[in-house]
Amino acid sequence: MPDRRKTKAEAVAAAPRKSFRRRYDDLEARRAALIGRLARLGEAARGHPAYKRSLTLLNDIFRRGRLAQRLAVLEAASWLIDLLEKLTSHT
Repeated sequence: MPDRRKTKAEAVAAAPRKSFRRRYDDLEARRAALIGRLARLGEAARGHPAYKRSLTLLNDIFRRGRLAQRLAVLEAASWLIDLLEKLTSHT
């Protein structure tokens, strides 16, 4: 089988993996961007319970999670911020 093609999973597994520091910095940059989005919301959003929960996700829960878990935390916070943006744009 010298002419065998790699499957997509094999190609991904063979790709060079980013260093820990690079992945850490990428997640921190995404976190900073989400905190910026949250800060740009108006006063109506600050009174909503999802606002405080987003801050908790981006600060306390993000810091407690391992590197692999932090991506899921950022996705959850992003979803909440999207929701807040939609709710406050209609009021």
